[in-house]
Amino acid sequence: MKNKIAIIGAGNLGKSIADGLLVSGIVNVSDIILTRRNTNNIQEYAEKGVRITSDNVLATKESNIILVCVEPHQFSDVLTEIKTALTADKILISTVTGYNLNSISKIIKQDISIYRAMPNTAISIRESMTCISSKKEKDTKTNTVQNLFNQLGKSVLINDELMGSATVLAASGIAFALRYIRASMQAGIEIGFNSELAQLIAAQTVKGASSLVLQEKSHPESEVDKVTTPLGITITGLNKMEYNGFSSSIIQGVLGSFEKIKKGK
Repeated sequence: MKNKIAIIGAGNLGKSIADGLLVSGIVNVSDIILTRRNTNNIQEYAEKGVRITSDNVLATKESNIILVCVEPHQFSDVLTEIKTALTADKILISTVTGYNLNSISKIIKQDISIYRAMPNTAISIRESMTCISSKKEKDTKTNTVQNLFNQLGKSVLINDELMGSATVLAASGIAFALRYIRASMQAGIEIGFNSELAQLIAAQTVKGASSLVLQEKSHPESEVDKVTTPLGITITGLNKMEYNGFSSSIIQGVLGSFEKIKKGK
């Protein structure tokens, strides 16, 4: 079956997913539907051939994969609105925090394939890390869902209980990584580079470090060891960073975000 995809709630994440789909070419442009209350805010997608509408029920009826990307305070109302259009042949995917698979199932009261997915905004360039959980342990549609997100980066299947953790580590994590790049860029300016060149060097260096870990499957510290020579400049810099709480601040930031998500705030 040729997939037709509805993105209910085309805000920042919804639009990022749409951008990734457009770049990937895995679905026809005309088979993507975006919804938003004010369609003027997504008019540029209509100019690319994407269907846009404010009618969530229509979008659900005309698609077999429905991604709900609304704000948490809107989620229950949107599910209640579209649940009559959620037939057994459809796949429902939620990217909304604060609602586990059981709570989603209780709202829609339909025996359909339900998933939660937590991508990050790098999905717009097909470089997302997406964590996925499934309502049914052996759902035949899981391959369809995972293949979709594998076309938009990398995906892993996790237990639904870990989705809050995934939100912090993958979705919030991209902001943490970007803040490191910004700090490194600022330091680069301090030591003589202009801002444009400092940004390029900092960003490409982080990309290279990530690629080493992903492609070589090596532990980060083993790669650190390769550039920390006795009496060298790298170990001096690392020790200064650790003295000022570099690793500790990152760990505490992740834990702080996780504590907040556990409280449902």
